[in-house]
Amino acid sequence: MAFDVVASSYRAREKVTSPARRTLTTGILFGGIAVYLAVVGILTSFNERWIVADVITLGQGVLILVAIGAGLRIAAKARVRSAVAVALQGLGAGAIAGTMLGVLVVATSTFKLRFMFIALSTPLVKMLTLGLGIGGGVALLIVGGALFAAAGALFYIAPAVVRRPLTWGIAAATFLGLFQELIQLMLQSGKTLNAIRETFFTWDGLRLDSAIVVVVVVALAMAGWMRVRARVHDRFEALPAPARKGARLGGLAFLILVALLFPLAAGNFIGQVLMLVGLYVLMGMGLNLEVGLAGLLDLGFVAFFAVGAYTTALLTADSPVALAALSYWQALPIAVLMTLVVGILFGVPVLGVRGDYLAVATMGLGEIIRVVVLSDMAAPLLGGAQGVLNIPRPAIGVWRLDNPVALFYLTLACSGIVAYIAWRLENSRLGRAWMAIREDEDVAQALGINLVNIKLLAYGLGAAFAGVAGSIFAVMLSSIFPHSFQLLISINVLALIIVGGMGSLPGVVVGSLALIGFPELLREFGEYRFLFYGLVIIVMMRIRPEGLWPSAARKRELAELHEASR
Repeated sequence: MAFDVVASSYRAREKVTSPARRTLTTGILFGGIAVYLAVVGILTSFNERWIVADVITLGQGVLILVAIGAGLRIAAKARVRSAVAVALQGLGAGAIAGTMLGVLVVATSTFKLRFMFIALSTPLVKMLTLGLGIGGGVALLIVGGALFAAAGALFYIAPAVVRRPLTWGIAAATFLGLFQELIQLMLQSGKTLNAIRETFFTWDGLRLDSAIVVVVVVALAMAGWMRVRARVHDRFEALPAPARKGARLGGLAFLILVALLFPLAAGNFIGQVLMLVGLYVLMGMGLNLEVGLAGLLDLGFVAFFAVGAYTTALLTADSPVALAALSYWQALPIAVLMTLVVGILFGVPVLGVRGDYLAVATMGLGEIIRVVVLSDMAAPLLGGAQGVLNIPRPAIGVWRLDNPVALFYLTLACSGIVAYIAWRLENSRLGRAWMAIREDEDVAQALGINLVNIKLLAYGLGAAFAGVAGSIFAVMLSSIFPHSFQLLISINVLALIIVGGMGSLPGVVVGSLALIGFPELLREFGEYRFLFYGLVIIVMMRIRPEGLWPSAARKRELAELHEASR
């Protein structure tokens, strides 16, 4: 009872930080970030890439963003958000961050530090000082950091009618500048698109006048939308229910049509990326049956992908190891059936294994299959390390699917069929049985569920979905080799399920876009794409641990846990 009285009378006191201390800590924090980016070579590497041609590089943009971030943090933590107060604190924080970079410039120029950090070189000094020399460059860093941080602080407290349009406008221009190589690649498929490319871009980056036009147009459009949004919403809600439903379906149909036609306009590179995403969606929906629904952690899933690819290759290729000369459409169902059988056989040795031991066991089985395929013993049948060559592309009548865009539509059609089957399975008795053994195998068995049959069906059906992906993968490359089927594929498929949301079909698609599609689109950023990509994934898992698109059941579980913890 005494404990209850003490607990009820306890009041947590929020720690009050003085403006001066907040300014100092923020400046040191963001100055440390800027120094780190310089020391590891990111700024030097990014400085070679223009955002706006002959005006601002990506490296300079990163430094500006760091300074603005300091100002935003100052304004967000400030208790009194007056313009003068936050501007002064922003000036101080930015000046501190700039001073830290200035110290780095002086140290790099005075001492030979390249034996420790190779990025601390003359190009870095020139980039940070803009060629103004040590004194002028350090002054520029301090003054520039202070001004941009103050601008960030004032921007944070500005009215939404000013802040949002500017944010959208600057973001649009930055996006065009960052991805200018990819955008220019997509704008070369016709005279009209090529004329648009020449209007907005040079081969180095976005034109300055075009960047200004983009900022102004997007900002005005956003400001106009903010003015009429409420009236549009009210008028839409005033419509009869059938009219609202029809409008929503019409908008959805329009978006689907645009998404379907986009690869045709974007070209082969985007088609290749989307096709790769589709292959992982197919594998993800298969592994989602095993892990997301049945709770059977499988790290040897790549073996089913390989079985589908090799079956298609051996039945269609013009190769000494080929077993037949079937068309792709004849080989595809055989490949699916073969992977289903292999999946069931794969599940038999691990029926009594659970938890982490199941993951290790399935990984071992997957590696056994890869080693067997690579061995000299299986070379007369499977080609060994030489693989299987001359796999023909599929054809529909006279139309040959011989480019990435055409193969993407094949992948999309297969993904749609597989998604429908997976959706029906999820809501069937079999799906509910899988979810029961995922929660507790002993209780599920006590309720009359046959664990052997249910588990083998999960392995078999999941493998069949991966077999479809493997079959398309074989005709995409026109040749397959054992080294194409590494453990990393299984890990990537498992990761996209976790990121997208366990047990969620839409989550598989979103996870595949996030983990497979975006890194491919960011390939032009070189080796640093995975650094920032990894940071984004870590932040995402901290903010949304349930996944980007969790299933309805997962949402209910989280809501119940939240209510129980209150």
